[in-house]
Amino acid sequence: MTLFVYQIPTYAEQFIKSVVDYCPKLLSAFLILFVGIYAIRFINRLIKKIMVKRNLDPTLSKFLADILIWVLRVLLFISFISKLGIETSSFVAILGAAGLAVGLSLQGSLSNFAGGMLIIMFKPFRVGDTIEAQGVIGTVSEIQIFVTKLITGNNQTIFVPNGILSNGTITNYSVAGTRRADLIFSVAYDADLKTVKSIILKVLNDNPKVLKAPVPTVAVAELTDSSVKLAVRPWSLIGDFGDVCSDTLENCKIELYKAGIEIQPFVKESSKK
Repeated sequence: MTLFVYQIPTYAEQFIKSVVDYCPKLLSAFLILFVGIYAIRFINRLIKKIMVKRNLDPTLSKFLADILIWVLRVLLFISFISKLGIETSSFVAILGAAGLAVGLSLQGSLSNFAGGMLIIMFKPFRVGDTIEAQGVIGTVSEIQIFVTKLITGNNQTIFVPNGILSNGTITNYSVAGTRRADLIFSVAYDADLKTVKSIILKVLNDNPKVLKAPVPTVAVAELTDSSVKLAVRPWSLIGDFGDVCSDTLENCKIELYKAGIEIQPFVKESSKK
């Protein structure tokens, strides 16, 4: 015990000497860390400004900026620990093994990541488009790395994984800018078809939300056992589609009833959407 007490000054001197010798490395490492953090923030702002000036897609810009930031952060961390004197080769090997293990356990997430990349690059839809995919119809609110956020007509928020979204069928209702409604009216066999068609066409032409080109059409769609089915096909802008369907059904019912023609309106599933 006495020997140990006598050795304390020696150990303390060696400890202080080691701290003093290590201080330059420690200071330079933290200097690199702080300078690197501010440099990454500056680069992030600079890259975003460049992307905005070149009118790149906002989703793509955010995605590329996030990837660049994380790459720079990893490089900064490796530089930091290397300056501290920690062997980086073994650390990189451990990081690679951990990445492989995480990759194998997150195959579904990696599939969604790849799907997000495909959606961002090939742009089958953009933020603000109304799409139908995987049995869901809604307006695209946000395209994230792993999921796409949709807002339905009744204001529900639905997250669709990008993996199955990119590999499935996508119906984009906003690309063309216009949409045709497919409505069905059933009238009796004794009804005058010319009169019925003229009444419906007048209703369509009087509706300011129905486009004049392409021209709205009314044609016989099917002869059933008890009635004649007429296909009513007005065109409208995407934002007016729901109103055009409702107005056409309501106003046609009113005008045909005034003319003494009884009808039984029927709307196809595709038009309800």
